[in-house]
Amino acid sequence: MASDLKPPAPARRFRLPLHIHISTLFFLLVLIAGGSIAWVSYVRSAEMLERAAGDLLIRISRQTVAEIESLMQPVNASVRLLALQPVARATTLADRRSGLPAFREALRAAESVSAYYIGYGDGDFFMLLRLLSDADRRQLAAPPGAAYVIQSIAGGEGHFIFLDEGLAELRNDPRPDYPGSYDPRRRSWYIQALGSAEPIQTAPYLFASTRKPGVTVARLADTGRAVVGADIRLATLDETLRRQRITPGSQLVLFDDDLRVVAYTEPDWLAAAINGTETERPKVTSLSGGALAALVQRVPRAEGGDDLPLTAFSAGGRDWHGAVARLPVRGGRPLYLGVAIPDEEFLTDARAIRDRSIIATLLVIFLALPFTYLAARLVSRPIRELADETAAIRRFDFSSPVATRSVVREVDDLATDLAAMKRAVRRFLDIASVMAEESDFDRLLPRLVDETVGVVGARAGVLYLARDDSEVLDPAALRDASGTSLALELAPPGADMAGLVSAGERSGVGDLNAGQGARRHCAPLFGALEASHMAYLAVPLLDRKHARLGLLVLWFDEAPAADLVHFVEALSGSAAVSVETRALIRAQKQLFEAFIQLLAGAIDAKSPYTGGHCARVPELTKMLAQAACDATHGPFRDFSLGAEDWEAVHVAAWLHDCGKVTTPEYIVDKATKLETIHDRIHEIRLRFELLKRDAEIACWQAIAGGADRATEEARRVAIWATLDEEFAFVASCNVGSEEMAPARIERLQQIAARRWLRTLDDRLGVSPEERRRMGPGPALPVAEPLIADKPEHRFARGAEDVIPADNPWGFRLKVPELLYNRGELLNLSISRGTLTEEDRFKINEHIVQTIRMLAELPFPRHLKAVPEIAGGHHEKMDGTGYPRGLTRGQMSPVARMMAIADIFEALTAIDRPYKTGKKLSEAVAIMARMRDEGHIDPDIFALFLRAGVYRDYAERFMQRAYVDEVDVEKVL
Repeated sequence: MASDLKPPAPARRFRLPLHIHISTLFFLLVLIAGGSIAWVSYVRSAEMLERAAGDLLIRISRQTVAEIESLMQPVNASVRLLALQPVARATTLADRRSGLPAFREALRAAESVSAYYIGYGDGDFFMLLRLLSDADRRQLAAPPGAAYVIQSIAGGEGHFIFLDEGLAELRNDPRPDYPGSYDPRRRSWYIQALGSAEPIQTAPYLFASTRKPGVTVARLADTGRAVVGADIRLATLDETLRRQRITPGSQLVLFDDDLRVVAYTEPDWLAAAINGTETERPKVTSLSGGALAALVQRVPRAEGGDDLPLTAFSAGGRDWHGAVARLPVRGGRPLYLGVAIPDEEFLTDARAIRDRSIIATLLVIFLALPFTYLAARLVSRPIRELADETAAIRRFDFSSPVATRSVVREVDDLATDLAAMKRAVRRFLDIASVMAEESDFDRLLPRLVDETVGVVGARAGVLYLARDDSEVLDPAALRDASGTSLALELAPPGADMAGLVSAGERSGVGDLNAGQGARRHCAPLFGALEASHMAYLAVPLLDRKHARLGLLVLWFDEAPAADLVHFVEALSGSAAVSVETRALIRAQKQLFEAFIQLLAGAIDAKSPYTGGHCARVPELTKMLAQAACDATHGPFRDFSLGAEDWEAVHVAAWLHDCGKVTTPEYIVDKATKLETIHDRIHEIRLRFELLKRDAEIACWQAIAGGADRATEEARRVAIWATLDEEFAFVASCNVGSEEMAPARIERLQQIAARRWLRTLDDRLGVSPEERRRMGPGPALPVAEPLIADKPEHRFARGAEDVIPADNPWGFRLKVPELLYNRGELLNLSISRGTLTEEDRFKINEHIVQTIRMLAELPFPRHLKAVPEIAGGHHEKMDGTGYPRGLTRGQMSPVARMMAIADIFEALTAIDRPYKTGKKLSEAVAIMARMRDEGHIDPDIFALFLRAGVYRDYAERFMQRAYVDEVDVEKVL
């Protein structure tokens, strides 16, 4: 059962209290919610930033296009005007210099133009180049103050003429190699303009004059052979792109279809060693950092519009967002704008929002966690209390009710159910405890009804028990709610109540009105309960084989609830087991009691002279024990016996002489010295008869031989008289009523010396065992002593009849050498009584057998003292008794009481063959001497007299003739 209540524990897992789980759950929920909000905010912010960046990129694209167009429009007008000027038709340098003011005004009108020039069909070239910076001047080795330079090819001669702001010549440098290195007719702007009636715009390239990137706008003059051109510097686009940076680390690039860079946000992006050819502009893929290279390779080029999404990509170990927009340029090839923004800058705001959200979440958690912990403890406290209650139930501690309540409905329902369960288990155990405590079957039945009625709140209860081997139910107990027993005659008949439960059902529930109750003979019970109608709950009591032991019927004012029905059904099983167990115990006790009395009766019936001894000693012992329990002062004022102690006294008293079943009857009943199975005095008498017959024969033989008849007859008469007297003496010795003095023993031996003639073999007709014990017989006829101790009269003691000194029972008896000694002369010579030493030991051995027999019985614990009580009634207080030589201090009070009871019963018994019964006063006087000699307990003997036990016993068991007055005070 212990393993069921507490099965083997599984492997221990990490466990935490409920409030920790709730707090942790809150922490995780807030953390997840805060993290989710932070992440969503981050994602939304990133999306917003992407949209904003896309919008910004569109604006940058449009602004870049607008700026390019703003550069192109005035240049187109200037080129158109210059194409109409005479300079377009001039053939000499001097004529061409006349157009310088127009060139200067055109340059002043468009700051983005670095030079205006005209290429002629004969290979001549005239260009006015503006020097914007000292770097431009150093590049051309211009003199100080130079504002312009004329680069001219005329008539095969080349010149670089430096002018100041007023167009005054500062220096004229001949450049003989210039015509050979530069032919305007082979330039793309010249070729394109020749083929177009409208102004043309070249793709960006590096100007030959300044090695700066730009585009050329050219127009064919009216002459059809000269082309007017203007170099537009794109360096301003770099500044435009730098101004449009979205973040400090973002990169913008303007490039063409060939991925050649037109403008770039990074300064000095052009190599210093560029030699001025158009193809030497770097490609986007060669720019440092690799971000823009990855951009143009991985990101699709979007057409211009209102939506320009950004794409995420990685380059150089960093994460980027970027886009490429196509910029349509009127009059020229389209350009492309690429934007790359590093994520750590692009998503700074989004990440800041995310981080702030996370910090806010953590702040909420840490601020709310203590309150959450306290709230969780408050919420979980009922759970902890219920856990403590379940632990108390597991410990079977029902001392306090379940008072836990909770605002959580499920927990409160659990508390309510647990309280109900605890009450039910407690009531169940209370009833089980009551049933377990009550060992008496007759007291168990009303207590069972009382407890059940009280627990379930019934008005009354009736317990029916089935008759042995019968289905008939008889009322055994009828109790009302106050615990009062009602007359069993008020109980309805069992046959009517048995019908309240259908076959196979565990219970029956219903109502009976007055009419229904009358039909089931319930009217007397209803009247006693002052009820016109009642509800009932009938539960059958079944044994282990499901046979009906009885029926429990509970009466209520209202029909019992379902949970109460289930409780009573469960209780009925325990009640049935208890009833069955107590019934079995009672039957076993009754059977045991019958065996005890059967054995005691058999012992008394074994000898007609000791009949009633085994029945009277228990009564006298119990009378003494009761007197000791009733004593209010003296040595027995604290003496008491419980129910189990009384049972031990009862069993021990009835079995105190059970060892006598092993004692031969002829020894127990030995009334004469020669008595065995029969009294052997008759054999000796027959021998005397033979001697007398021998004397008569001798007389007649002598007369026949001539002897005097009178003399012979007188001799015969004298012999007969002697033989008669001697036999009478031998017979008196056999009775054992007188003490055998030495003179009597001597005379007995003289008489025994007479001879008689045996002519028959005394081994004929005996058993083989007896014949082996007799040994070989003498030759016949043989003269034998009249009274003899023959070898066959000695019975050897076997090893099984020897009691060793170290025996486990503590016996201290002197064991005779022989088992029996039936010698005729020996037995007749017994000085007192009729028993030989062997006979006396055999009789005394009955108590040895009693102890040994009782010690072998598996007595229950409360009967363990039976051998000690039963085996001590021949002990003496001074230690001279038998079989163990116990002293007063070694014997229990009840054992000492039984010793007095056994002696008193033996003294007053009138059915003993070897003595007559003593009068009451004589018996008390003898026992007083035994007290004085230390044989019996003086305190118990005094109790025996003062409590009047001797008188009560005499009135019940002694004949009036033997009951006389006893002077108790004198004896005491």
